Amino acid sequence: MNLFRKMAGWFAPRPLSLTDADAWRGGVDLPDMVTDTSVLSLSAAWACLNLLAGTIASLPLVVYRDRKDGGRDVASDHPLYAILHDSPNDEQTALDFWEQACLALELRGNAYAEKLRIGDRVVGLYPIHPDAMSVRRQPGRRLEYSWRDEDGVVRVGSSRDVLHIRGFGGDARGGISTLSHARKAFALASSVNAAAHKTFQNGLRPSGVITFEKFLTAEQRVEIEKLLLDKFTGAMNAGRPMILEGGTKWEQLTIDPEDAQMLESRSFSVEEIARIFGVPPSMIGHTEKSTSWGTGIEQQALGFQKFTLRRRLKRIEQALARQLLSPADRAAGIVIEFNLEGLLRGDSAARATFYQTLLQCGVMTINEVRALENLPPVAGGDVPRMQAQNIPITQANGIGHDGGPPLEE
Repeated sequence: MNLFRKMAGWFAPRPLSLTDADAWRGGVDLPDMVTDTSVLSLSAAWACLNLLAGTIASLPLVVYRDRKDGGRDVASDHPLYAILHDSPNDEQTALDFWEQACLALELRGNAYAEKLRIGDRVVGLYPIHPDAMSVRRQPGRRLEYSWRDEDGVVRVGSSRDVLHIRGFGGDARGGISTLSHARKAFALASSVNAAAHKTFQNGLRPSGVITFEKFLTAEQRVEIEKLLLDKFTGAMNAGRPMILEGGTKWEQLTIDPEDAQMLESRSFSVEEIARIFGVPPSMIGHTEKSTSWGTGIEQQALGFQKFTLRRRLKRIEQALARQLLSPADRAAGIVIEFNLEGLLRGDSAARATFYQTLLQCGVMTINEVRALENLPPVAGGDVPRMQAQNIPITQANGIGHDGGPPLEE
């Protein structure tokens, strides 16, 4: 009986993998010539990817150590701090490395890096292109990674050797590739751009009728077409007067771009690409229509942080904590997190309001705020302070000018 069950398992249909785009095509003929280069040639895709990867990579990635009193300190002495915060390898800064990793996540659904080790200690991370990587499930449910390095040598390793950050969806072998699953949308946008390019290349005046009283010979037809191409085609020749003779008549066929839905198609492509990456169209310069994320640009930026950035940051943080921290690190309270305060660095008003609120509530001290602003500490700045307004008027005389004893009459 066991043999028959095993044989039935051999011939039973296996469940489809979410990472296999071809398995979910459903027989639809989708364009295959969609690559990262062709997608990045679309201005909307470039803007979305530049915004996502650049914003995440510019945030400080910090290693913290939890204190017993519930606080948290920056663990700058931890070996991973310099790798994640400053430079993962001797060729890239942290911003370069994480921009590359985020770009791979957005387009390919996976980001890989080889763990450079000295013994059991991770001393660096070197990126691996997703196209060079193959992930297989080995007996015992162990994942095996094989990739081809820059010298063409095939390397094989396990999760101990490879940092694997998975993108949206998928399974343990990897996330879903946006290039594969959204290639029809990208191909449509490329086709619309190509059509617009051809239209503008012809000076937006490609159609018109020249009527002759008699039939033309083959030589006359070639000569007239050459004359039209040389003198009246192209944006630089738009509006140039045409001289006709011998009873020849010109009839202009007016084609409005909006009537041909050229502009509408390009606008829809921008919105569709922004929808794929979860970016508000206004944040990539598309402000034709309002958005459901809020009426103001500020609300849209907050929505972008909550609904787009948050899960991407969490995905990276959890992958790093699981694959880089040792059991001893976890026992010592070591955590890896992005510092979202980096988003406030370009907004002095929002940063001032943020600090003021935390100072008034006693959450932060003056010296803690000064440290975030790269300022030296001041005397007495380590004491938390709280305001005492809204007290009963009968108690107002019981408080001194500095919160001490009552003032003497």
